[in-house]
Amino acid sequence: MNGEPVIEVVDLVRKFGDRAVIDNISLKIHRGETLVIMGGSGCGKSTLLRHIIGSMRPTSGSVKIFGEEITAMNEREIGNVRKRFGMLFQSGALLASLTVGENVALPLLQHTRKTPEEIDEIVEQKLKMVGLSGFENLKPSEISGGMKKRVGLARALALDPELLFSDEPTSGLDPIMTAVVDQLTLKLTHGAHMTAVVVTHDMTSAFRIATRMIMLGHGSIVAQGTPDEIRTSPNPEVQQFINGEADGPIPLNLSQDEHVDLQHVKPRPCVAARNRFHHKHG
Repeated sequence: MNGEPVIEVVDLVRKFGDRAVIDNISLKIHRGETLVIMGGSGCGKSTLLRHIIGSMRPTSGSVKIFGEEITAMNEREIGNVRKRFGMLFQSGALLASLTVGENVALPLLQHTRKTPEEIDEIVEQKLKMVGLSGFENLKPSEISGGMKKRVGLARALALDPELLFSDEPTSGLDPIMTAVVDQLTLKLTHGAHMTAVVVTHDMTSAFRIATRMIMLGHGSIVAQGTPDEIRTSPNPEVQQFINGEADGPIPLNLSQDEHVDLQHVKPRPCVAARNRFHHKHG
C-alpha cells in the first residue's frame, strides 16, 4: 500500500441536530483495493458513501479523492473529479424513458465530445462486458432486476473510471446473480486495477470481493481489517453481524424516540397523528 491514497477521510463528522450519524471517522483507501463498508441498517454506511462522493457536506473533517480536498468544492469543481469515478446505485437508477443503450450512453453524452458512432461502440462494449450484448434497444421495464443492476454497472463504467462506488450492488438479487455481479467487480479490480468501494450487508458477497473490510456501528468504525481478520475478530458485535445472529450486542432497532430524534428523518404519519391526538385530548 505504497504511495498516496486514492481516498483519504480524516476526522469526518456529520451531525443532524445533536446526533452524530458519522462520528469522527478516518480511513484511507489505496489504488487496487476493494474496500467493503458494512454494518446494520442505520449505522451510517450510505451517509459515509455520500460524503466520500461529495453529495453531502460534513459538519467537520476532510475528504480527499485523488489528493484533492472535495468538501469545499463547488459543483463544477466536484463535477470534474466525478468524471474519474463511477457510481452503481442500489436500485440501478436507470431512467425509465430511455433505452438500455441510451442509459449507458448518458455519461458519454454529458462529459465527452465523442461522435455518435464512437458512443455506440463504447455502449456495445460495456454491455458486452456485463453480459448484455444486444439489449441496447430495450427499456428498463422490459428487463429483470438483475439485468438493471448490470446495466447500471455498464453505465458506471462508461468513462473507464479509476474508482468505482457501489451502494448495495447485490440487494434483491438471487444467489446466482449476486455471484455474477461479484465476479464482474473482481474482474474489474484485478484486471483493470480499478479501486472499488462497496457498501453492503450481504456477507457472502462481502467476503468474496473484499481485500479489506470496515464495519460501522453507531456512526463509528467498530472493526477493520482483511476478510480473515474480520472473520476471526474477537469483537462480539462483529461476530453477531457476520454470522447473522438475532441475539447479541447489536439491538433489534432504534427506539421510537431515538428514531424521531434523527433530524434528517421526516416524522412518520403515525407519529404526527399521535402528536395531534395528544395535543387535542391533552
